[in-house]
Amino acid sequence: MEEGNHSVVTEFILSGLTDRPELQDTLFGVFLLIYIITLAGNGVMIFLITIDLRLQTPMYIFLRNLSFCDLCCSTVIAPKMLQNLLAERKSISYTACAVQTCLFTFFADAACLLLAVMAYDRYVAICNPLLYMVTMSRLRCNQLAGGVYAIGLLDSLIGTCCTFRLSFHSSKIINHFFCDVPPLLALSSSDTRISEIVLFTFFGFIIVSSVVIVILSYICIISTILQIRSAEGRRKAFSTCTCHLTVVVIFYGTQLFMYLRPSSSYSMETDKIASLFYTLVIPMLNPLIYSLRNREVKDALKKAINKLVNGFTISFTL
Repeated sequence: MEEGNHSVVTEFILSGLTDRPELQDTLFGVFLLIYIITLAGNGVMIFLITIDLRLQTPMYIFLRNLSFCDLCCSTVIAPKMLQNLLAERKSISYTACAVQTCLFTFFADAACLLLAVMAYDRYVAICNPLLYMVTMSRLRCNQLAGGVYAIGLLDSLIGTCCTFRLSFHSSKIINHFFCDVPPLLALSSSDTRISEIVLFTFFGFIIVSSVVIVILSYICIISTILQIRSAEGRRKAFSTCTCHLTVVVIFYGTQLFMYLRPSSSYSMETDKIASLFYTLVIPMLNPLIYSLRNREVKDALKKAINKLVNGFTISFTL
């Protein structure tokens, strides 16, 4: 950053969720509970898929990666947000802000792309069931997951570099509860046009390509399901997609609301609420949706609980 006649910014001040002190303790309790549920839910999902052989299928392998991204995304944001809810001075160092921006973008992009990959997986399973295990081999699954993380890493590095190459001499108060790119660009005293073009191009490619893959996949899926003669067959085929479709609608709906609404309706307070939803609420909901509406996950959970209970019983008896 250029120094000029100004001092170099070494930290930022986060404005937080609200400026009303009487709400701080209540918000801390609510979001601490949400974060604990997120850690527990996604942690259990990762554990079950790892230990249960019946869940060693492409769909659940991608779900394990999604749970990992959700867990990490919340962990990048929640601890600092909770700390600042109780702190008088809501500061974050320049380096920590850059790291938070980079990691959040990485895991958010990876989650977005994983939902598209999972839609493609459902398309192959329903539209080409005889070739499913060949098309979605372990090697192909690893390649798709690796590609997701590679694209997410590239976008996060480009986004972080484009944002933190700017100067922040005029102010250091970020009107947000974490270091997100839009409020940082609004804070900068530099010309942000080039950065905005680059960021919009890369993020636009990720979100648009993901949405297109999901839409095309589900058009083919619905078309195939409608060709099934029996109502029971259609119900069974569609039931394999309901959890993923629910998560897709919630996730992409929030993203589209954030980035495609008219500029005349832009409000940072609205942005904060939407950001809370996709950084904390959605990562909490995803494992609940998949566990409550998926018989295989519920069976694996019951099996794990029974083993744990039996192990404690045997240990206590001995």
